[in-house]
Amino acid sequence: MQKIAQVVLSHNSFDVQHVGRFHIEEDRLAVALRHVKDSCGIDELMYLSTCNRVEFTIVSSQEYNADFLTAFFVALLDSDRVEDVALAIRHAVVHIGEAALRHSCEVAASLDSLVVGEREIITQYRNAYEKCRALGLTGDTIRVIVKKTIETAKIVYTQTDIAKNPVSVVSLAYRKLKALQVPLDARFILIGAGVTNTAMARYLKKHGYSNFAVFNRTLTNAHKLAVELGGTAYELPVLEKYSEGFDVIVTCTASEGAVITEKIYRSLAGDDRDRKVVIDLAVPNDLDPAILNNWDVNLIAVNNLNDVAKENLRERGKSVNDCYAIIENAIVEFRSQFRMRQVEIAMQAVPEKVKEIRNTAVNSVFADEISQLDPQSKETLNKVISYLEKKYISVPMKMAREIITAEAHVK
Repeated sequence: MQKIAQVVLSHNSFDVQHVGRFHIEEDRLAVALRHVKDSCGIDELMYLSTCNRVEFTIVSSQEYNADFLTAFFVALLDSDRVEDVALAIRHAVVHIGEAALRHSCEVAASLDSLVVGEREIITQYRNAYEKCRALGLTGDTIRVIVKKTIETAKIVYTQTDIAKNPVSVVSLAYRKLKALQVPLDARFILIGAGVTNTAMARYLKKHGYSNFAVFNRTLTNAHKLAVELGGTAYELPVLEKYSEGFDVIVTCTASEGAVITEKIYRSLAGDDRDRKVVIDLAVPNDLDPAILNNWDVNLIAVNNLNDVAKENLRERGKSVNDCYAIIENAIVEFRSQFRMRQVEIAMQAVPEKVKEIRNTAVNSVFADEISQLDPQSKETLNKVISYLEKKYISVPMKMAREIITAEAHVK
């Protein structure tokens, strides 16, 4: 299992705001990941990005040392991003072998999330795998890791109280908004119509807010969300010309740079100097930080939800211990499953070899003797050979399975 590794950049190793610097935009995902895979001699690769993490599941014969990390991040990032490469190398956490599987289970079960107990992560994890599989980046090893990880996460969610009264980044952000006593007739600008913003919008509508303007790069998606909210849809470029005013901005896009620049914010605010609320759930932030120096803004962002998240973790203390016990049991099961899978892969070539031996025996070595047999004898001989072929495959597999199972029980 030493070929398996997780390279992780998350809220656990540095300021969550920096995580977004390593997010790969959708339109360059395939090219970027294939380049990394080819450049670094990686056999299989999976990429996961959420609001508080960017991480890579890797299968490779390379040694996971400082040289590998340097080559990996140089290949991933533009050549002129020297500071980002150094930052990644300094803060990346690498899990190898069983530790990599353990980490995957903790991620999918939300134990490694900023908000422990949020269910969105298991879907994000599964979608990340499906996307990378479709791009031809993954193989059998990552497939079995993902299968075991999702299976374990489901057990965690169903057999513990970790997700009881579930919370999420969206619900935490709403708690902060509610504490500000924003009136129900407040004017909301929604920037982005993805999963996170849609969840936030539905949360707002559920609690009585009704005045929404939705901006998105794709007008179709903006319109779909606007119809659901009873609001108005606009293409994103229209944002800087919007003059209807606002009280709250909710933004979450996949942009690598600021979407709300000082120029755009000034245009949106106009002569209104009252305090505004910006809920920025993007990583990196969509709001240009310079705006905070010149405008009265109450910012609710992923990186300032930590206090509420820690309180949530304290409330789930006992459940967390139960979850770790389930994960450790899954690790024990996976050891024998993984070894058995390696045997199966190694044995895949055997049937073809056996067929070659059979053909050589029948058509060359014993061809003269067989040609002298009567039809009934030839039929009987074929049955015997076919029987031996099957047993030649099944018996070693059965013996390997028994040995691996016995070893697991001894441990």
